Amino acid sequence: MKTKKNNDKKTNQVRIIGGVHKRRLLSFIDADGLRPTPDRLRETLFNWLMGALTDARVLDVCAGSGVLGFECISRGAGSAVLIEKNPIQAKQLTANAKLLHIDTTTRIIHGDAVAVIETLDTPFDIIFIDPPYAAMLWQPLMDALQARQLMHSDTLIYIEADKPIDAVLNEQTLQQFDTVKYTKVGQAHAYLLTPIATL
Repeated sequence: MKTKKNNDKKTNQVRIIGGVHKRRLLSFIDADGLRPTPDRLRETLFNWLMGALTDARVLDVCAGSGVLGFECISRGAGSAVLIEKNPIQAKQLTANAKLLHIDTTTRIIHGDAVAVIETLDTPFDIIFIDPPYAAMLWQPLMDALQARQLMHSDTLIYIEADKPIDAVLNEQTLQQFDTVKYTKVGQAHAYLLTPIATL
């Protein structure tokens, strides 16, 4: 990952690894808790999602660098909504979307993730939940997503955490989802979930 100086504020770059924008670099600010998913884990994740991305509606509730949402668009997703709380990084996400000419399919929303989720009303096909680890937002985000009925029976939910999933989601929530995939890379535990079908 490259680091450069930009108007006296340190920015970093992360690379899109697949699709039509493969090898394009995305700039993001150097901020506490902003931690892009490593390339190795991202490769695994998008292998998991292969076949589910075409025309998919994607939601990244804590976008950070935006690389997960932008990677989805690069690989054929139909649209992406990226939520980012940091106002400077939200502006950077908007600039990156324009740079890649995907600003018509990518919606950047600046705001608190839970509060923004409460304004959404259409289910998504793929949802990324990868908040700053210290914020402990996994359960509040899942609660908000379920309350707004933003998942359908085939929605795939990616969760990345620094601890096992039973330490970040309560038992009642876990009983409503099947774990489709799991891996651990470094300190990151990565899960792909889907709602359990109900009669």
